[in-house]
Amino acid sequence: MVDPKIIDEDVRRFLAEDVGSGDLTALVIPEEKSAKATVVTREAMLVCGQAWVNAVFKKLDPNVEIEWQYKEGQQAFSGDVLCYLSGSARALLTGERAALNMLQTLSATASLASQFAKALEGTSTVVLDTRKTIPGLRLAQKYAVRCGGAMNHRVGLYDGILIKENHIMAAGSIKNAVSAARIVSNTVEVEVEVENIAEVKQALDAKADILLLDNFSLEQLKEAVALNNGVAKLEASGNVNLSTIRDIAKTGVDFISVGALTKNIQAVDLSMRVNLEA
Repeated sequence: MVDPKIIDEDVRRFLAEDVGSGDLTALVIPEEKSAKATVVTREAMLVCGQAWVNAVFKKLDPNVEIEWQYKEGQQAFSGDVLCYLSGSARALLTGERAALNMLQTLSATASLASQFAKALEGTSTVVLDTRKTIPGLRLAQKYAVRCGGAMNHRVGLYDGILIKENHIMAAGSIKNAVSAARIVSNTVEVEVEVENIAEVKQALDAKADILLLDNFSLEQLKEAVALNNGVAKLEASGNVNLSTIRDIAKTGVDFISVGALTKNIQAVDLSMRVNLEA
């Protein structure tokens, strides 16, 4: 789960962005009015983001009650009620958009991650996400990826070393870049992005821990796996979709990274129906 402090900060930003100095439209509703609401999905989804939804409404009114009908990470289907809410009508109306934005985004991320993870069932290959996340929502989306059954690559530039083409050019060679990386940190694995078999050999000679095989064909992936012979971990990336991922896994790579998990998502179609109490 994401640190509650992070969730609280997310919600503060969401409400500052949406509500600003106050919800003018909600003021047409008498302050004392109470309401009940239901959140319904119009499509199949993996439920993800409940903590953010709870935090939105609780920040607007601590007395709002939320009764979830599904556990986090559970499959729901079109037409299902995801949760019931009750409390201040103004709070429910004001928090609707911020809460649904997060729920539909994280549920979409988790749902897509689940599809990719299921595509690899029965293999030893693991699906990884990337840093191609929605700005400001990285930790939340990384959480959603795990909720969907896939795994996280590095969170940011601070918790892993991934030497890419520009780093190699600046260092002069793969060997120089890996040697410099060992000096920078001896506690994290050093990964090198390679673009052809010649670079695979160079990265193995440099004793890189992980090789990122960028846009390799299936035949090139098989050749790299044979050449590696279990020495380093191998990650395939590029041209990965639900129709290609299993064939990529069959080449014997350890990981397949998929930017689409967090970048190409389509928000789940949700609606919130509010009924004022007499």
